[in-house]
Order: sequence, then C-alpha cells, then structure tokens
Amino acid sequence: MSPASLASIATEFLCLCASGQVREAYDRHVAEDFRHHNAWFPGDRESLLRGMEESARSEPNRSFEVKQTIESGDRVAVLSHVRREQADIDIAVVHILRFSGGRIVEMWDVGQMIPKDSPNALGMF
Repeated sequence: MSPASLASIATEFLCLCASGQVREAYDRHVAEDFRHHNAWFPGDRESLLRGMEESARSEPNRSFEVKQTIESGDRVAVLSHVRREQADIDIAVVHILRFSGGRIVEMWDVGQMIPKDSPNALGMF
C-alpha cells in the first residue's frame, strides 16, 4: 500500500475538524511545532486547536465540502464550501497547508462570502 497523498491528509484533517473531531485531527496530522496565519488567534498550535473546538461546539450544524485540492511539493491548497446554517452564510474558503515529514507544519486560510445574487452563473466553484 502506498503512503497517503498530502492532499488526502489535508482533506482528512479539514473534514475531521469541521465535523468537531478537532483533537483527533490534530493528533493524527499536525506537527507539535505547527504554526498558522489565522488573524483571529495567536499563531501557535494550541490556540488554533482551542478556537476550532469552540467553533465546532458553537455551530454544530455547519457544513464543509471540499471542492478541489491542488498539491505541489510540500504544499496543498484546499478549496471548500462552508455553510454556516445559523447565520445563513455560505463561504468559499481556501486553506493552504505546508507539510514536513507527512505532518502539517504551517497553515494559511482565506475566505470569501458567496453572494446570494451573484450575476456569475458559473458560481464560486
């Protein structure tokens, strides 16, 4: 059996986090020296882990669907659709994850609200 692709690891990590299994996701896939660039939390591993756990608790009905992944070298970009049901908001999100030794060592994320009345028939995905 061949080792899992970085894209499949990134996808599993994000899906586990979105489903509320944040600690399991971190235990399986995130390096101890992980850092991130989310502007709403300090850049260390534990701060984002706790923030993701709180987010999962506060919005258990949020949906997360991966639309595409791009893998290049030690990096994976994941484009996904997040639906925040309570707030009636849809968001297109791109996570960029950097790997070392098969574990996530760094992450960036950017999001854009999806307008309900966009003139673009192609949509965001």
